[in-house]
Amino acid sequence: MNRIIILFATALFSIALASPTISPERNNLKLLETSPMLFEFHRLTTSAANQEFHYPQRDSAWRANATRREKNTLMKYGSNRAFLAASLVGGVDYRGGETLGDTIWPGIDGGLYLRGYLDSLEFMLDARIYSEGHSAKNPKSFDGEYIDFQREDSNDGVEYVSFARYRGHMSLNMGFARFDVGRDVMHWGPGYYNNLALNQFSLPFNSISLDLQVGPLTVISVYGDLRVYKGNVNEGNNDVWLFIPIIPLFMEKGNYTENSNNGALSFDINYRLLNLVRFYTEFFLDDLQSPTELIQNDDVQSKWAWMSGLQLAHNFDFRAHLFEVGTLAEYARVEPYVYTHFKSNSAQIAHLEVPLGNQGGPNSQTIDWLLYSRVDKQFTLEWTFFDDKKVYTRMGFKW
Repeated sequence: MNRIIILFATALFSIALASPTISPERNNLKLLETSPMLFEFHRLTTSAANQEFHYPQRDSAWRANATRREKNTLMKYGSNRAFLAASLVGGVDYRGGETLGDTIWPGIDGGLYLRGYLDSLEFMLDARIYSEGHSAKNPKSFDGEYIDFQREDSNDGVEYVSFARYRGHMSLNMGFARFDVGRDVMHWGPGYYNNLALNQFSLPFNSISLDLQVGPLTVISVYGDLRVYKGNVNEGNNDVWLFIPIIPLFMEKGNYTENSNNGALSFDINYRLLNLVRFYTEFFLDDLQSPTELIQNDDVQSKWAWMSGLQLAHNFDFRAHLFEVGTLAEYARVEPYVYTHFKSNSAQIAHLEVPLGNQGGPNSQTIDWLLYSRVDKQFTLEWTFFDDKKVYTRMGFKW
C-alpha cells in the first residue's frame, strides 16, 4: 500500500494552548487546532523540548495560559482555583475515496467543546452530532464507528446518515503521577502513520490510565474496554488488578489460557538532529518461537513488524505571520499473522475488527509521504494519491 498525502492545515491558535490534553488525530471532531499531534511532532522536531511519544498526553502549558487565550470564548468562568471554557463548534466536510466507494457531501456537524480545571483536576469534552449526505446506496462509516442510515421511505422522503461522536478526558494530576479516565485513541511511539503497537488511526475506546514518573523512569498503565469484533460483549480476563503498574503483563499473561490472552513487545528509537530533522524506527514482536525461527519466518508463532521514518520541519516568519512547514515519510512492513490469534474473535489485538496498531494489518507493506503547512487562518485540505486515493476538505468554526 503506497500513499502520498498532502495536507494544508491552518489554525487560529497554537495547539499547545488548545486543551489540557494533547490527543491523537481524529477522523471526525476536527477543531480549529487542526492535526494536534502532527504539529506537536513538528514542535518536538524544531525545538529542544523533551521528546515523549505517548498520547493522549497532558499539555502543562495550557493551564498557565488558559485565561488569556480563552478571553473570546462564548462562555468562560475563572477563579483562583477553577476555570471553565465552553465553545460551540462545528463545520462542513467534503469527503471522497476509492476504498470507501462513496462521496460524503455535505457532512455537517455541530456540538459543544468544554475544557477546564478544578484544583488538580483537569477535564475536556468534545461532543458532536453529525448529518451526512452519501452518494452510495449503502453508506459506509468514514471513521469505522457506528452510523444510523435514515431511509427516505420511512423518513418523509429524506435520506441521510446521522450519528454522534465524542472524546473526553478527566484527569487528576498528583505531581509524580497522573490518573486519567476518558474515551480516546492511544498512540505510542515516534511514528505518525505506522506505529505498530498503539496507533492513532485505530478506533476510540473507553479506558483508565495511570502515568507514573519516578526520576527518569515513566510507567504508563492502561485498562481499556475493547471489543475484538462488532457483535461481541466484553469477554476474557478483565481483572482490574492487572492495571497495577508494577505487574509485568508479558509475564503475567502466562497464567491464563492461550485463547484468552495475547501479548506483544515493541521497541522504538528516536533521534533529533539540529532541531531540523527527526529520525525514528520501531520494531514490534507479536510472538516468538525462537530467534532462528524469527529470522526464517516459517512459523506462525514468529510474528514481527518493522517501521522507520523521518520528519523534516522548519518555522519561519513572513509579514508578521508564523509559517510552520514540513514533510514526513515512513515505511512499514507487517509480517503475516501479526495482530491475529489462534482462535478467531478471541484475544486479537484489535477493537471493533480494527487493529490497535498499524492499520495496514497483517501481511502489509506501506509507504507514506506527507507534506504539511500551517498559517493563521482556518481551512483544511488533504489529498491522498496512489493505492488509497481520497480527498478531504473542511471548513469549521469554534466560538
